[in-house]
Amino acid sequence: MDWKRQTAVAGRFYSSEPATLEAQLRGWFSGMRAPEKQKVALLAPHAGYQYSGKTAASAYADSTIPESVVILCPNHTGEGPRLSIWDRGQWETPLGPVAIDEELATKLTTAAPVLRSDRSAHLYEHAIEVHLPFLRFLNPKVKIVPIVIGPLLLTRALATGMDIGNVLSMEEKAPLIVTSTDMSHYISAQEAEKLDRLALDRVEALDPAGLYQTVSENNISMCGFIPTTIALQAAAALGASRCRLIEYTNSGAETGDYDSVVGYAAASID
Repeated sequence: MDWKRQTAVAGRFYSSEPATLEAQLRGWFSGMRAPEKQKVALLAPHAGYQYSGKTAASAYADSTIPESVVILCPNHTGEGPRLSIWDRGQWETPLGPVAIDEELATKLTTAAPVLRSDRSAHLYEHAIEVHLPFLRFLNPKVKIVPIVIGPLLLTRALATGMDIGNVLSMEEKAPLIVTSTDMSHYISAQEAEKLDRLALDRVEALDPAGLYQTVSENNISMCGFIPTTIALQAAAALGASRCRLIEYTNSGAETGDYDSVVGYAAASID
């Protein structure tokens, strides 16, 4: 079985031309202050770069990028198991391949057997792929552990987050956690900001259960709230004590249509 994942959304969500892509990334990061240290976790969006690329860059500009990054994202395709880990091989990007941290992936699946080794949930999923050019641009030697997450009960999400955090806490060099999520979808900018503020308040409070419950009770269309719940729980296990909201915006800033927007946020946790 071939565990080399080809790009699925290059040329649509972001440029498939290496020089064009690198120039875009360099342009974003050249205007941002160099990070002082590595954070425990980052929250960043996964839409097309014209809509959310600069917001994603603002998250990555807030942390140095270590040798290993665990990326959590929602399952938009409905394929595969509810907790799907791509645990070997490499992922292609226009800037070159990104290897899987196979050793760390094995440790995670051993500690959390609910993480199923799987390709199907990942093959056409965009929500991890769009982050890889940022990571590879900032650290060409970076390795990743991609995890796609479907619907989970709160208890399972919290347990998974604790398992991930406990494994990462044993690593000599701490991996970075990235949670990939967009915020409210296809409502007015005013309503999106109101609802997204409720969710982001719980993120800033480092309250994983509160985030899950707030999104569920208010029907907030934050697609990655379960990966973010898991990331917050893992960050708590790693001793995180602070979250900083870096940026909040929406697609209307690009399209001019504020009647139907998608919200985007960037945050860092340390």
